[in-house]
Amino acid sequence: MEALASAGHHVIVICPHGPGQLWQEVINGVHVYRFPTIPAHLSAISYMIEYLWATFIMSLLTFWIWIRHGMDVLHVYNPPESLFVAALLPKLAGKLIVFDLRDIAPELYLSKFEIGSRFIYRILVWLEKTMCQVADHVIVVNESYRQIVIERDHVAAEQISIVRQGPDITQVRPVDPDPAIRSRAKTIIAYLGSMAGQDGIDHLLKALHYLDRTFGYKDWLCVLTGPAENLQFLETLASELGVSDRTIFQGFLSTEQWLPILSSADICVEPCPANPLNNISSMNKIMDYMALGKPTVAYDLPEHRFTAGEAALYASPNDQVDFARQITRLIDDDHLCHRLGAIGRMRMEKQFAWQFQRERILSVYNMLSARK
Repeated sequence: MEALASAGHHVIVICPHGPGQLWQEVINGVHVYRFPTIPAHLSAISYMIEYLWATFIMSLLTFWIWIRHGMDVLHVYNPPESLFVAALLPKLAGKLIVFDLRDIAPELYLSKFEIGSRFIYRILVWLEKTMCQVADHVIVVNESYRQIVIERDHVAAEQISIVRQGPDITQVRPVDPDPAIRSRAKTIIAYLGSMAGQDGIDHLLKALHYLDRTFGYKDWLCVLTGPAENLQFLETLASELGVSDRTIFQGFLSTEQWLPILSSADICVEPCPANPLNNISSMNKIMDYMALGKPTVAYDLPEHRFTAGEAALYASPNDQVDFARQITRLIDDDHLCHRLGAIGRMRMEKQFAWQFQRERILSVYNMLSARK
């Protein structure tokens, strides 16, 4: 949105309110309005309540902002896909609707609730399809999502653009390591991102157990940064696996706070397992690792390969022993670490950084402006 504002568009954002945030402010030319949330917990019902509330309150705010500021384009991010409700009146009034598909809800549901209701899955597919049909243009993060929108949602290929979520490499760059972390062990392993069920933190903790017990590597520390859906479960699992003394759960940190932590790392990890969501999703954390010139270990999933290329070592999907084995390869080979890190940084500088994606989003809006 800042890219659009810097290009001369008047941008207003509606988003959830977080701790310590203002309810209304202007950030780099973008007007931000925040709404109170009803956080989901671990049940499907709680997510349904969260979706319904978000749809209701954002629909009201959309109408209010339309009256107060005017509107030419309504840019809808998911979740929830039910926000097509907020788009109906603007659509009928001739406004252009852009649907930005960042997370694909039906596959997320299948991955999060393995014995979930097929009825709920079909509802999520219907919501996604309806939102795509209401939209004048659809933005997706990768080719896997693009194919789903074409085949499942019946959107014409020329109405879809791929805009990835690469970091700004002028902001995400190596800084001085955190001396307190760097002094804790010979090898620092780092994870960055959310820690929900589908993110594979249990896989990582088990891989660390094998790194210790099966391969005999003791002198390491794993630092996990990000919000945890069920922190007590993860801490208990780490204790049961005998790795709690060498794992640190940092919780959510700002970019300025986590940059020294990741800059301290020797190895970064992406443990999300093969499942319906992860098999088709691009992970932002891998691009953050690459921007910092860090070698990565990940499971061998299609979009991981497309993003990281030769900047990562790949374990057989969902094989925690092999995940640990790939970590040992990097621990034992400093040259390999430096080579993979350099490849990752180069891929960001030449292909995936936000500077390239910025041009793509601006081209979408230039096209929409010409249509209008």
